[in-house]
Amino acid sequence: MADKFFNRREAQELLPTLAPWLMEARDEKQKIEAFKNELTQVASRIMVLGGTFPPLADLLKKKSEHDAAAEHLNELVERIQETGVLVKDLDVGLVDFPSLLEGEEIYLCWKLGEERVAFWHGVDEGFAGRKPLDEAPGDGTQQRGHRLQ
Repeated sequence: MADKFFNRREAQELLPTLAPWLMEARDEKQKIEAFKNELTQVASRIMVLGGTFPPLADLLKKKSEHDAAAEHLNELVERIQETGVLVKDLDVGLVDFPSLLEGEEIYLCWKLGEERVAFWHGVDEGFAGRKPLDEAPGDGTQQRGHRLQ
């Protein structure tokens, strides 16, 4: 069970805060992956072709940039998780908001680029099991005739 549960309105209100953090985290992750790819290519060239090492100063600079990006990424993910939101996929900016539907835990699901929190899924279903939230009067937390708690 999650420590914090969101209704749809609370999740929606958090989006302006979450979106920039997710975009920044995605950028940091891409920097880390680019460094790893570059390092793999250098190692392959050295082993296969007998190439030479790039200058040590260049490698140390890139390693320092990698470490800074990794630390910043960890800080961003931690900041997001401290809100009670679950980070599911940084590449697409996918997050889940723990919620309750008739006393059962579910996730309200949102990803970068979506205008609002409009989907939910069971805790064991994941993104592929997303279902649309029905529009409801009031605070918009009703799903198929049942109140999200």
